Amino acid sequence: MYIIPAIDIIDGKCVRLTQGDYAQKKVYNEDPLAVAKSFEDAGIERLHLVDLDGAKASRIINYPVLEKIATQTNLKIDFGGGLKSDEDVKIAFESGAQQITGGTIAVKNPDTFLNWLKEYGTEKIILGADTKNGHIAVSGWQEESTLELLPFLNDYSAKGIQYVICTEISKDGMLQGSAQSLYQQILTELPYLKLIASGGVSSIEDLQALKKMGCYGAIIGKAIYEGKITLSELQNFQ
Repeated sequence: MYIIPAIDIIDGKCVRLTQGDYAQKKVYNEDPLAVAKSFEDAGIERLHLVDLDGAKASRIINYPVLEKIATQTNLKIDFGGGLKSDEDVKIAFESGAQQITGGTIAVKNPDTFLNWLKEYGTEKIILGADTKNGHIAVSGWQEESTLELLPFLNDYSAKGIQYVICTEISKDGMLQGSAQSLYQQILTELPYLKLIASGGVSSIEDLQALKKMGCYGAIIGKAIYEGKITLSELQNFQ
């Protein structure tokens, strides 16, 4: 299972939100590149980079941060947040993203999202399935759609999606454990999905449980920044 630290960006700084609430923002570092390099030094291979300004503005904004990290580390970066147009995706890939994540676009403009899948291939496009109360949430988690999670995943799996990042919003930033029963349910129904669990990871035990059930990856954010999981522990876990 891949360990995938998260760097969320607002105003070019490394921040974390609680349950996606922009009013509950904490700045952890003003230099995202330094944070990314610390991950790489610990043997981490992948990075989840989220443009929170972009998610709010519905267009890519923090691509200079992406470019800086991509050119000065060897991390494989998946980039998301506000990617709504072909031009946004082009900028993300040209700035060094290995993969991009589309969430709101997959709900509100599925034709565009499927075109990206066709143009760039299934290895490059990740479906962002952020869920709240069993439904898909969109627009930086500010809006809850009527789509139910499992039918949504089934539909996109049938259309060729391989990679899914699923965030249980109620768990995100709470440091109270991940939504293990939800991920088990997804993997039981869609065992071939490359499921990346996100939200609530607070201990090495959480990671071990996600690995045991067959998750492809696990995204960790606040647990690292708050010292609940150390980079040396992650290095040993790998």
